[in-house]
Parts: sequence; C-alpha cells; structure tokens
Amino acid sequence: MGRISVELVPRSQEGLREDLKIVKDNVQGVDIINVPDLLRLDIRSWEGSAIAQDFFPTSIPHIRAIDVDLSQPLTMCSALRNSNITEVLVIEGDPPQDMSHKVYPTVTTDVIQKFHQEMPEVKVYAGIDQYRGSMRQEMYRIQRKLQAGAVGFFTQPFFDLRLLEIYADMLEGQNVYWGVSPVMSERSQSYWEMKNNVIFPKGFEPTLDWSIEFSREVLKFARDRDANLYLMPIKSNLDAYLKGVLS
Repeated sequence: MGRISVELVPRSQEGLREDLKIVKDNVQGVDIINVPDLLRLDIRSWEGSAIAQDFFPTSIPHIRAIDVDLSQPLTMCSALRNSNITEVLVIEGDPPQDMSHKVYPTVTTDVIQKFHQEMPEVKVYAGIDQYRGSMRQEMYRIQRKLQAGAVGFFTQPFFDLRLLEIYADMLEGQNVYWGVSPVMSERSQSYWEMKNNVIFPKGFEPTLDWSIEFSREVLKFARDRDANLYLMPIKSNLDAYLKGVLS
C-alpha cells in the first residue's frame, strides 16, 4: 500500500517525544508523523515536526492559511529548511478564540502558491473536508487546490466506508491520505455531529473497539487500492488504538 501517517498533538516537547517513542517502538508500518498547529499550545507545528524528525524520516506540519500575511515572507521558512522538512499540509485554520492573535483573509490556494514561489523544494498538501458542504462544492475546492499546485490531500476522518468509497471513485488517480479517527464518548460523537456535520452510520458506537474495527476496514481499503492512510488518535489510548489497527 501507500504510506501511513499518524497525527500527534504537540502538547509539550516531553509529551510529544513520549508519543513518538510509543509509535516508533510499538507499532509497525508508520511512515509519517503529522503535527497540527494549535494556537492554545506553545509549540507550533513546524517546531513539533522538527522534534518528530528525530524519530521518523518524514514529518508534515500543518500550516494555517489565515496566519499567513501574503505581503511578507513565510515566517516558518527558515525553521522548515533548518529541520529539513520538505512536506507541509496547508489548511484554512479556525479563527482564534483570543483575537489578540492576528489573522488574515488568506485562503489555502494563496498559501499553496506562496510556498511554490518561496520554497519550491517543498511538497504542499491540502485538506479535504467532506462534511463542509455538497460533494460538488468540495470537488470544486479540490480542483482549485490542484490548480494552485497541491500534490495531494489529507481528508477529514471518515466514519462510513460507503462515503469513503464514493470520494475514492471521484478522486481516482489523486494522492489522497484517507483519514480515520477514534470517537470515544457520546460527547465526542456530539461534537462531530454539531461542529463538523458528520452523520454516523447505523451501528456506530463511540467505543475503542468500534473505532479500531472501522479503522482496520479502512486500512484494508487502502491496501487494496495501494492508497494512503491517515490515523488521528485524538483523545484515545495511543498505544491501544495503534496496536489494534496496525498489529
């Protein structure tokens, strides 16, 4: 199959190193570490990715488009080059709760193009949000990102294999990392439903066992199609989840 990426949240340097060690020592087949950029944390994504480089050959920091001032050089350019980070994921980014953090009306296609201009050696991925609107609208956004120079995509987590198969048919030939994430409580399920417009399939259960079983189905799907897998073990037992999926 293609590559397997695991997303790790950089809550602290020590905590991130512990998570990286768990992934490296206890599970097989992980190729990439994805590092989100969360403003409530002290560690920016490219700083966390630099730490991940000590454990894995490839790490991909998330870059928030609304943080990028198009009139200025990319602020993370030196950090990326110093750490030999050659792949990034550009996402839109949620507005900050603390409005003292300055944001800009920058969209992902602008940032993709800016990376091509200022860091042409970097491969730029973009996001797919299959819950944001209609499939037609999302396919239009995908085409715009491809035209801007995106080399591939990371999706929001899927919870229904039927929806994933529809998107896989529409995106045949594209370099896509199919996302899955455990949902471990009714509160988490409600978050996905209310915040992200997810409709869970019949038989869904917000448990580790259900999440592992579904993730294994998506892993088999990826293997059968020689595709990529993107694991997002949010608020779960990292070791138990990854062993359950990849063992």
